[in-house]
Amino acid sequence: MQDLNRLSINQLTTRDRWSLPEAVDGYARAGVGAMAVWWEKLREIGAERAARVIRDAGMAVSGYCVGGMMTARDPVDWRRRLADNRRMVDEAAAIGSSCLVAIGGGLDAGDRDLGAARRRALDGFAELLPRVRDAGIVLALEPLHPMLCATRSVLCTLRQANDWCDALGGGPEVGIAVDTYNVWWDPELDSQIERAAGRIAAYHVSDWLPDTCDLRFDRGMPGDGVVDLRRIAERVTAAGYRGRHEVEILSSRWWREDPDAVVATVVERFRSAM
Repeated sequence: MQDLNRLSINQLTTRDRWSLPEAVDGYARAGVGAMAVWWEKLREIGAERAARVIRDAGMAVSGYCVGGMMTARDPVDWRRRLADNRRMVDEAAAIGSSCLVAIGGGLDAGDRDLGAARRRALDGFAELLPRVRDAGIVLALEPLHPMLCATRSVLCTLRQANDWCDALGGGPEVGIAVDTYNVWWDPELDSQIERAAGRIAAYHVSDWLPDTCDLRFDRGMPGDGVVDLRRIAERVTAAGYRGRHEVEILSSRWWREDPDAVVATVVERFRSAM
């Protein structure tokens, strides 16, 4: 049986029904002692109050989501997004998160130059690093499934994430968020997790449904799909990761359910399928 102390729940799992304070209370009542915080939920109440609510509940923060998305061609828009990322670094530090999870960003309307978009994203991360170092957190680069390359992230594979970590200097302030939903299919998965040893800053868990009906919002609960979650967990652990296993269910179906029942299901699946 899994140790419940290793479980975290990403706030998106109960996105539609619970505010940040409600999620903190609901997770704590279920015996879950860690969560990942979503930026929109934090900004509903402000970083100061969010930090107080989390601290008063004794809740650990496994990640703050989601930064990055610095691919805009317009220099003004690009600088605006960089400024917001710097704000997110400060918010992550304020709530005691060990990392800011960041994705690449998609393509602007009409943009077909994927290489240039990737260069802008990498340049943005490079400019963000001094703020990350000063805050004492980790910038956790999260590759998303290639189906989201155009709209959400030009960072698509673990190999690419490792390459970007190298390009950013390979220091301890840069790491990788491994998300099972996004990387399970990769034929290089084992070798790239091994290459990421010492870099894995976050580990996100959900399942891929074989008849998935939405590119973003039809993730399966652990055990409901085709991903060998135990095997991936073994590889991540072998690569030195000792942090929380963060269940992150973006699902229109589960968002309609009673959030207490959703959390109870997460706990049960953590024990039985992860």
